Amino acid sequence: MKIERHIHLNQAVSTNSYIKELLGMKTPLPELSLVDAEFQTGGRGQAGNSWESEKGKNLTFSLLCTPFFIPAHRQFVISQVIALAVRQTLNEYIDDVEVKWPNDIYWHDKKIAGILIECELMGAFIRNCIIGVGLNVNQKEFVSDAPNPVSLAQIIGFSMNREFLLNKIIENFIALYEKAKQGEASEIAKEYMNVLYRREGLYQYEKPDGSRFMAEIAEVKPTGHLVLKKEDGTEETFEFKEVKFVI
Repeated sequence: MKIERHIHLNQAVSTNSYIKELLGMKTPLPELSLVDAEFQTGGRGQAGNSWESEKGKNLTFSLLCTPFFIPAHRQFVISQVIALAVRQTLNEYIDDVEVKWPNDIYWHDKKIAGILIECELMGAFIRNCIIGVGLNVNQKEFVSDAPNPVSLAQIIGFSMNREFLLNKIIENFIALYEKAKQGEASEIAKEYMNVLYRREGLYQYEKPDGSRFMAEIAEVKPTGHLVLKKEDGTEETFEFKEVKFVI
């Protein structure tokens, strides 16, 4: 399996939006297509958050895949696959890279990459999936109000070849995607849990109403739901945006 179509843009509102526009115009795209941009004017994170990226310094790209083999209720495996692919790539250069549930990439307590996944369902299965990735590579200063950004160059002290990093991420993604296709989702989930941010120990969490509590991660279900075990031993299950880490 390989990238069958690669579109490089100087500028886009967002690479996810660009792919959606192509699909909306009935533009035929191969099973695995890639769009990357030097700059995004409206880069997005999860739940509508903005994503700061200096032009020509980072990686902003989207992958289109058609994982018909994954039931709609198990689409979280795609999130695990891309998060692990980015983490594996970064792990070749820096230590302590972890996946913060559901799919942010963290180095220590700082965010180095964000992922936005948008799937179109067809009945009980996934028709197509657009995977957007923003990876801070060579940016030295961040000026937005993002609370904890960091780039690879800030950590290692020198700039990296972005095209090389992109190719490595794609290579790792394809290897993991093939494992998922071969029915090895449980192995992918096990690796995901092993590299999960704050996997062990009690930490503070916050609900949308502002209430805070101490808990530890009990498990992440195949559906992507986070199960937290509180100090009193009770467990509670959360969907994305129903709880957040206090950092």
